[in-house]
Amino acid sequence: MKISHIRTHVLEASLAEPFSYSRAWYSTRTSMLVEIETDEGITGWGECYGPARINAAIVEAMAPLLIGQDPLRTEWIWQDLYARYRDHGQKGVIIQSISGIDIALWDIKGKFFDQPIHRLMGGPLRSEVKAYATGLYGRRREDHVDYLVEEALDYVGQGFHAVKLKVGYGVERDARAVRAVREAIGPDIGLMIDANHAYDAVAAIRLGRKIEEFDIGWFEEPVPPEDIAGHLRVREALAMPIASGECEFTRYGVRELLARNAIDILQPDTCSAGGISEVKKIADMAMVHGMRCLPHVWGSGVAMAASLQLLAVVPAFTPPSLAPLEPILEFDRTEHPIRQAILTTPIEHEGGVVQVPTGPGLGVEIDRAALERFRAA
Repeated sequence: MKISHIRTHVLEASLAEPFSYSRAWYSTRTSMLVEIETDEGITGWGECYGPARINAAIVEAMAPLLIGQDPLRTEWIWQDLYARYRDHGQKGVIIQSISGIDIALWDIKGKFFDQPIHRLMGGPLRSEVKAYATGLYGRRREDHVDYLVEEALDYVGQGFHAVKLKVGYGVERDARAVRAVREAIGPDIGLMIDANHAYDAVAAIRLGRKIEEFDIGWFEEPVPPEDIAGHLRVREALAMPIASGECEFTRYGVRELLARNAIDILQPDTCSAGGISEVKKIADMAMVHGMRCLPHVWGSGVAMAASLQLLAVVPAFTPPSLAPLEPILEFDRTEHPIRQAILTTPIEHEGGVVQVPTGPGLGVEIDRAALERFRAA
């Protein structure tokens, strides 16, 4: 079996209501899917996290290196691509592009052997995963506590055991939002916050001290990703767990975070940090360092399927016990018209629990009519 064709699909959809995180407003959602076809008629799908058109251009530039290769040699292809672009792409869009290719190759491998990816990786360790609701973004330019409370209560009503709130809008405003959401959802629902590296260490520590009483599950990206010393300062100053890693790439990129014990929870993105091949290595490295690994998920149904296949084989955070601490899935609840539409069978939750797909490869099928409907101009 040989790789015969590689296609990219840049998708875009307008939002009914713009939303913001700490550094920007969004009025559209985009996705960039990688389609790899073989001479035996097996097609694999992957997704690249990041700037869709740039990633598409890079995947298309890499395509001649892949045509004629054996798609089952996922490790060889990963290492070959990384080595060829090492001088210019140890981080960023080169790795994001390799990520989408790697996921598509694993999809092919699973379909070739008629097994879900997690079976080929020695799993499953679990067949279902608890999910937390990612949402609670800014939807108004003024103070936004009222609708955040309403949204958080809706997630709790759906059965989610935890929710994640976007912060980074200013320390005082963030503190009011955290207080309001915690008082609304009560003490038994997990509450995490995510600043998207909007603060320096001084401001992050100030916010953390104001909200420590509200039992924060983790404080995500309190400072810029390259500020390892800042992560350490925040972690040493606060009692709450510190999470980061969605803007880091490959096992080489996370090495210093692990070696310096700079965070408590590592969050590589499967569609960004190197694909299924690389993020499994990162998760194993985190386990060796006693650090929790919870992959970041922000994309279409392909990204979600890839993350679920990986979560099926990511080790528990504790040794085998009667009450192990298991990894959980980030389940984006913000408006994303593309997310479920491109799947013939959408990935849904039931009471905050998501089943790991058991079909061959990623376990999902693509609706090609939806690809055409959302194709970017």
